[in-house]
Amino acid sequence: MNESRIVLYYAFTPLPDPEAVKLWQHTLCRELGLKGRILISEHGINGTVGGDMKAVKKYVKQTRSYAPFKSMEFKWSEGGAEQFPRLSVKVRPELVAFGVPEEVEVDSSGVVGGGEHLKPEQVHELVERKRAEGTEVTFFDGRNAMEAQIGRFKDAVVPDTETTRDFIRELDSGRYDHLKDQPVVTYCTGGIRCEVLSSLMRRRGFQDVYQIDGGIVRYGETYGDSGLWEGELYVFDGRMNTRFSEDAETIGECSSCGGPTSEFYNCMDRGCSTLKLYCQDCRHIPETQRCANCEARLQENPDHPNSGPLEKPRRSQQA
Repeated sequence: MNESRIVLYYAFTPLPDPEAVKLWQHTLCRELGLKGRILISEHGINGTVGGDMKAVKKYVKQTRSYAPFKSMEFKWSEGGAEQFPRLSVKVRPELVAFGVPEEVEVDSSGVVGGGEHLKPEQVHELVERKRAEGTEVTFFDGRNAMEAQIGRFKDAVVPDTETTRDFIRELDSGRYDHLKDQPVVTYCTGGIRCEVLSSLMRRRGFQDVYQIDGGIVRYGETYGDSGLWEGELYVFDGRMNTRFSEDAETIGECSSCGGPTSEFYNCMDRGCSTLKLYCQDCRHIPETQRCANCEARLQENPDHPNSGPLEKPRRSQQA
């Protein structure tokens, strides 16, 4: 039986012809039998693909043969092509959709003006050093608030965001201005969102900003569940969540009964993108009921094509 793997990667680097890179990447993945999602922009590339181990290794080697991607880091994970519904390769104005492409400057070294990169060990060193100086380090979640429901850094600030675009509103609201002269460590799944978020924060006057090199994934590989991370990690493939060890605590709460769970479900409407947590005892609820968003949509348009029921609840494949 062939082994399968998933690789996650990104690189911020100027790409003069994103469409050409798209065609090359699509052809390469199709020939190797890989599935997943790849985004390309003039700022670089961001992808998650899976398939047969040998095919993935060939993909990594050939992708690195392109000079701008020569030093790109690939994070390996359990899984395979079956974790993805299809192969999707798209060109977008931004690798991370904050909605402000004009504020993102990229050179051959990456995002210009971003926060200082810290390896997992350096994160602990920073916390201990600042604490000795009488200052607490604030962990700032760079993901959508939904993701933080099942896992986050201890005492982290979790902005009220449904999409990445909401961060601009949050940063400009003034509610985090008290952190502008404090040490702030931004974090996200693999590090890509914080490359941009930390630069946007610095543009807005945050002075002492850091980001975890490799994101939560790299931190979890280093410390498992014996460090500052609590809970499980939301991931953007068919698994939906992953644990760093058997000692991982379940901190998510069922939206119906409040019991512990890390399982996200959509409601009964086809195409619903509203994820809510349900435990095993309450999972029948999304199978038979619509969420508030879908109920409101149905009231506005009773003939909406997504108003029909499903045979079972779906777990979202959102990116």
